[in-house]
Amino acid sequence: MSEAQQPQQRFQIQKIFTKDISFEIPGAPQIFQELQQGWKPNINMQLNTNTQKLSELSYEVVLSLTLTAKQDEKTAFLIELHQAGIFALENFSEQQLGATLGAFCPSVLFPYARECVDSLLLRGGFPPLTLAPVNFEALYMQRMQQQQQAAQAGNGAEPTAAQA
Repeated sequence: MSEAQQPQQRFQIQKIFTKDISFEIPGAPQIFQELQQGWKPNINMQLNTNTQKLSELSYEVVLSLTLTAKQDEKTAFLIELHQAGIFALENFSEQQLGATLGAFCPSVLFPYARECVDSLLLRGGFPPLTLAPVNFEALYMQRMQQQQQAAQAGNGAEPTAAQA
């Protein structure tokens, strides 16, 4: 098929929403008295994405973010956030679909998650925290390489149905 005959790809954001939030301050109110001496937290952020097909053209992508701040080995706060979106994708190849859902859609969702975290922290009595940008494309490529290596290591010379 020539380029002129190929169906045009369509990408549309149908909905962006916060699916789940948990915000905990385990040591409150004492932690705030300790923070007056100086706020130099050790921040740990974990990210994960999940994709679910909703219909022929519609997918839900959920960006899960867990953020833990410790001050002198005491947990100052813990945030668990599931930022989600519903995306319509039409006429994408399997490879394009995987990259779009695994890298591009989480990139769309991350600024919403970042704003939610900042708002929660301000409401919780903490100073603002600007999360650094995340290269979801690099994370997606790394995950694909790991899956490919695991598939090769798990299988000898014999191809399996998953490889065919």
